[in-house]
Amino acid sequence: MIPPLKPGARLLEVTGPRIETEHLILRPWRASDIAPNAAMLSDPGTARFIAADGKPVTTEIAGWRNAAVISGHWALHGFGMFAVEEKSSGSYIGRVGPWCPPGWPGFEVGWGIARDFRGKGYAVEAASASIDWVFDSFEIDEIMHCIESTNTPSQGVARSLGARKEREIDLFGKPADAWITSRAAWTRRN
Repeated sequence: MIPPLKPGARLLEVTGPRIETEHLILRPWRASDIAPNAAMLSDPGTARFIAADGKPVTTEIAGWRNAAVISGHWALHGFGMFAVEEKSSGSYIGRVGPWCPPGWPGFEVGWGIARDFRGKGYAVEAASASIDWVFDSFEIDEIMHCIESTNTPSQGVARSLGARKEREIDLFGKPADAWITSRAAWTRRN
């Protein structure tokens, strides 16, 4: 439990870009995102592809650690995966955005949407907004999407984004495919 602050004491306030799309808000992380992010990762089908070890999150501390790593990417690098909120309900629905920790195979825009919110086009909508933000913010010609070869739903998202499967990669001991969104193709498309 976090103790109350003394009068006049201030803590770090995490600010960052806030992006609104038709159905979503992409925003900085907050403490209230920890529990729904952990719940998303408790689903074996979701955890298989986006948890660090591919296993479901089963404890409160594991959920907290996962959220701390994702939100900490912002604190350390000034960018990272956005917490994604559904506008109509205010619910946390997942995380989408740039990701490039040490040893990662490239500058990625990735996505993870909770099972109850899939099938609504939210991954494509949030990833599109993230890609726009990355190309507007960084001098980069390509964005990678690391997708395991058995993850057909994410392959469909990549195709909807106009990404192309370029090569196979080893993602920390797991085979995956590198899908690429190029600035040139993105600009022509949008």
